[in-house]
Amino acid sequence: MNREYHKWYSPALGRDMELLLFGHSGAPVLVFPTSMGRFYENEDRGVVGALADKIEAGHIQLYCVDSVDSESWYNKGAHPYWRVRRHLDYDNYLYHEVLALIANRNSNGYLISTGSSFGATQAVNFAFRHPGRVHKVVALSGRYNMNVYLDGYHDENVYYNSPLDYIGNMGEGDFKYQLQQQQINLVTGTQDLPICLNETRQLHEVLNSKGVGNNLAVWDGFGHDWPFWIQQVRDYI
Repeated sequence: MNREYHKWYSPALGRDMELLLFGHSGAPVLVFPTSMGRFYENEDRGVVGALADKIEAGHIQLYCVDSVDSESWYNKGAHPYWRVRRHLDYDNYLYHEVLALIANRNSNGYLISTGSSFGATQAVNFAFRHPGRVHKVVALSGRYNMNVYLDGYHDENVYYNSPLDYIGNMGEGDFKYQLQQQQINLVTGTQDLPICLNETRQLHEVLNSKGVGNNLAVWDGFGHDWPFWIQQVRDYI
């Protein structure tokens, strides 16, 4: 399997960022780590291995990105305003730098975003904020109300990074049309963390209420852990 390590100074974030690339062709998959996880987490935890046959066959190509969660959503030492601003820096890094790398290395054009736990949160938010660029989402055990991370603070930037908020108030127009073109998979389980199970169902219902098709999969006996996410990622990627 082709495996590449990439590192560069990110203008958006003002520091070096790293990622791992797996595969030689196929649909590019933007893979987010869990809460404050690193770019090598999905390889270490077995996600890359679980998809090895699809990668080697040239069906998909993984781009496993790093996080800045400890500088943004989880940075309790910073005012919530700056936590959200740091996330916007991260969004700019992904959109302007990582997507540029993908375009340079892969001409497929059909982009998938995925992640587990907080990685699912990131995968959904990035896909929904940029529906013209992301075509499929596979979100495993995510949360979609970002207000809970910010000690009651709320502003426009919080609103537009909290999917339950901005999807819930979405009107007609190009944004809705682009979302309707996405293949959205929201995956959780009967024994997932209650907050993840509840918010996954809420997002499913909100999308349905807005006329945006999506697939809700609630697995019987599912737990909030890697063995289950590995099993699911094979089914939905």
